[in-house]
This record gives sequence, C-alpha cells and structure tokens, in this order.
Amino acid sequence: MKKLMFSFLILALLFNCGNKKDQSNPSATKDSAKQQSSYVVEQLDEAGLDRLIQQRNGKFLFLNVWATWCPPCREEFPDLVRLASDSGNTNVEFVGLSVDFPDEIDSRIVPFLEANRANFKIYVQNFQRIDRLINVLNENWNGAIPATFIFNADGKQVSFILGKRDYQDFKKEIDRVTNL
Repeated sequence: MKKLMFSFLILALLFNCGNKKDQSNPSATKDSAKQQSSYVVEQLDEAGLDRLIQQRNGKFLFLNVWATWCPPCREEFPDLVRLASDSGNTNVEFVGLSVDFPDEIDSRIVPFLEANRANFKIYVQNFQRIDRLINVLNENWNGAIPATFIFNADGKQVSFILGKRDYQDFKKEIDRVTNL
C-alpha cells in the first residue's frame, strides 16, 4: 500500500511539473485571463489566515484545503460548490485554500474554478514554509489533502475532516457542528 501511495505521489508530482506554462508572452496571457474571468484569487499568508479564522462576524468557517493537481480534491470540489449553493445565507462561510503555487493562479487555479463554477471565496497559500500552514490549521494534520476544517463563530476549530468526502458527509458534519 505504501509503495502504491508513493508511486501515485511521484506520478502526481511529475504530471504537475511536466505542465509548462506558455512563456511566449506571459504578461499578455495574465492580462487576458484576468479580463476574461470573474474569479479573483488572493494570496493568503499566515497573518491573513489568522484573520480569516478569528474574524468570523458571527459565522462558522468551512475551510477546504485542496490543489488542482490532487485527484480526490478535484473529485469532491463539485460537491463543495453544490453545498455552498444549497447553504444560501446560512451562518456558514465557505472558503477554499489552494496549496498550488501562487504563480499558478492564472494558469491552473482560475481555469479550474471556471470549469467547476466555483461559488465561494478561493485563496492560494503564500506561506514561506508549508509546515507553518499545517501547524496553524491543526498540529495533528499531516498535510494530506483534501482536508476540511470547520471553525465556529469564535474562531475555535470544531471539526477536522481528512480525505475526500461527498455532499452528504459535509452536510451532516455542518449540521452537527452548527446544531441545525
């Protein structure tokens, strides 16, 4: 099993590293992508993540950590979109945090969001060291994705979900922690 997981990780990394960006005119590509897309993906550093978690304005935070190169993340994303849509104006704020590289916003993240019609705020991590992101979110987290963290209105983590889930799993957990 470990060999299979290691092989999968190597293949995922090779696939990700093998996708070269078109460097013929990088500024034109970035400008046209920004003009054509309504998705704004901001970089999130440690201070920004702390603010996001702590400044809740009376709402729970449903934070899903994912990447465009992660097959289970890609598979569960449509359920997150549906969940955010079905939740409407509840007391839960849905946020995605991509662990892709910040320079992949236009080439990978935005096209993925467009293809999936994302309907919640998406950030891309901008941590100097990824272990800081891991420790800020949950010291018991090993960094595997997808991972979902739910924080209450006071910024206290009330749920940690590791691995791919579906709509029903997420809905049940939200209902449980928000006592709906």
